[in-house]
Amino acid sequence: MNRILVVIPVEEKHKRYLEDLGKSCQFEYARVKNVTEEQVRRADIIIGNVSTAMLKEAECLQWIQLNSAGADAYCKPGILKDGVILTNATGAYGLAISEYMVGMSFMLQNKLYQYYRNQMGHEWKDMGKVTSVYGSTTLVIGLGDIGGEYAARMKALGSYTIGVKRTPGEKPEYLDELYTTERLDELLPRADFVSLSLPNTPNTIHLMDERRLRLMKPGAFLLNVGRGSAIDTDALCKVLEEGHLGGCGVDVTDPEPLPADHPLWDAPGMVITPHISGNYHLQETFERIVRIAGRNLEKFLAGQKAEMENQVDFQTGYRRK
Repeated sequence: MNRILVVIPVEEKHKRYLEDLGKSCQFEYARVKNVTEEQVRRADIIIGNVSTAMLKEAECLQWIQLNSAGADAYCKPGILKDGVILTNATGAYGLAISEYMVGMSFMLQNKLYQYYRNQMGHEWKDMGKVTSVYGSTTLVIGLGDIGGEYAARMKALGSYTIGVKRTPGEKPEYLDELYTTERLDELLPRADFVSLSLPNTPNTIHLMDERRLRLMKPGAFLLNVGRGSAIDTDALCKVLEEGHLGGCGVDVTDPEPLPADHPLWDAPGMVITPHISGNYHLQETFERIVRIAGRNLEKFLAGQKAEMENQVDFQTGYRRK
């Protein structure tokens, strides 16, 4: 009998769904903050992100289904024993985060954050000219579920979309052009919007350094919803202070949480949210996570492990194709 530890905040309907799929299994439910080392130690399957420190003692573990799309912390040597299947929640977050990104794009482009600040100061002031998504060029770096959903929405709004990914592949309909990362430097000067939705890997750390930030078109907008480490924070502060960019919106920072005295808070054109664009604030995000876990549980129990969704490559931290 497989012992399944569920640490995502499921309701009774979710429990019934999972238990109907795993009738031969023994289920145990806990919240992440309350889960014990003993619960982790005896679990054959874990659904949810438990502490990586606890996983070192997970001697029975065969498979862990993350509730996050990012899996880099679980790919480090020594965290999971050999043979453990690691799956992430890619496909759950595209809806919520892409809508956040579109909202952030409009906020920056139309200077809505500046008008809100004026309102707080009871100041009636025209902030000047704006631009439009229609007729713009959007460069999407990272074409997983989140980046793809954002590109599709920007294209629908009239933006010319260019995608950048690690490996060559067939161009989807929501992109007008598709390239690999080697072409990034020549693409940055073309874009009015540059979006990042990347995991934390050795190849993505400070991908946007000072040199690349300066390659961006003057007045362009930068968005980051992947990992804060993709942008050199000190360089970003410098470039914003100089007025090179039209603005920057981030849901992730480096460091994170961002210290209260960090200069990024007050950088011109900067809009910051505290890593909330995904999370469970949109109920559909959570429902998708549960459905991904359920489909994978069904395949796992049927012995179809090779067909499980979103299996993570431990070497790259990305989902296997």
